[in-house]
Amino acid sequence: MIYFDNAATTLKKPDGVAQAVSDAIMNLGNAGRGAYDASLHSMRMAYETRELLNELFNGEGPEQIAFMSNATEALNTAINGMIQPGNHVVTTVMEHNSVLRPLYLKEQTGVALTVLPLDENGLISSEAFEEAIRPDTEAVVCTHASNVTGTALNLYRIGEACKRHGLHFIVDASQSAGILPIDMQAMNIDALCFTGHKGLFGPQGTGGICLRKGITIRPLKVGGSGIHSFDKEQPQFMPELLEAGTINAHGIAGLNASLKYLKKEGLEKLYTKEALLTKTFYEGVRRIEGVRVYGNFDQEKRAPVVSLNIRDEDAGKVSEILWEDYGIATRAGAHCAPLMHEALETTEQGVVRFSFSSFNTIEEIKQGIEAIRELASE
Repeated sequence: MIYFDNAATTLKKPDGVAQAVSDAIMNLGNAGRGAYDASLHSMRMAYETRELLNELFNGEGPEQIAFMSNATEALNTAINGMIQPGNHVVTTVMEHNSVLRPLYLKEQTGVALTVLPLDENGLISSEAFEEAIRPDTEAVVCTHASNVTGTALNLYRIGEACKRHGLHFIVDASQSAGILPIDMQAMNIDALCFTGHKGLFGPQGTGGICLRKGITIRPLKVGGSGIHSFDKEQPQFMPELLEAGTINAHGIAGLNASLKYLKKEGLEKLYTKEALLTKTFYEGVRRIEGVRVYGNFDQEKRAPVVSLNIRDEDAGKVSEILWEDYGIATRAGAHCAPLMHEALETTEQGVVRFSFSSFNTIEEIKQGIEAIRELASE
């Protein structure tokens, strides 16, 4: 199999991730729930993982990171916990339903929503965000990079505008964490929502939220925290404020191993390879007659994603043939990003998405190009 669906989940993991999960299942107890070795080891491992994440994202301390099951839970937590009825929120057509659906629910409670469109270059300028700000604007909620096209937003400039206007800045880093540089402090991000199973190379069921100090947020769920058991309310300090219930220590142990791999290899080194793979594939398919490629590829930094269509062929059919005849795994359809497809005019056809990781090879890229060339010639 040639696996080109890394934007959904990275199938190939670094050596040691699976072993870390296996060892954790056999040896780790419930973090923060006992004074015996298995519980203490679990708590220490979780804290070390918070430290690794805090270093990766340049956060404001490991205690500001709450573990969750994925970016969807983190985004729901941030949006529901930081936005009130009567607020105005700015977002974009690039968003995944993990952003859009929570915002649509907030609209029903009296939240006003402005959705920024793509410009003629398939981008959204930081000026567009600033122009959308109103007196009642409370927050900007946006993705770092599109899961459909890989096009990235300039978080430095958007964050600077948010800081200047006193707005909350909530970022969906599903497609960028572990791939693109993220600096919460330089980007003025208040809530960074990430998942572990994509660019971070961790197990599914891992992720979380990195929160700036001083941010007021209501927890999405409440329950046991291992401390303050006689209080009627959830502890009001991080990470217990947002971590009701038992954390996924087994998955977090795998994430711990993958974060150590990223630190050892370095994001820049891994991204250099991912960028080469992406550029090689893009240059190989964009001139094939009948092939249309979506997104802006002039950006210096973007997610390693190339989405395309072959004439008016249904994207699902093309993806199926790629698998059945060539052993190439891709993703087709709407990718849970309906507004992006409206903007690209692909709501009926969908797109075939190729998404790469540093574990892919140039030889695999060449095979993918040749498969598209053959399909387009039929």
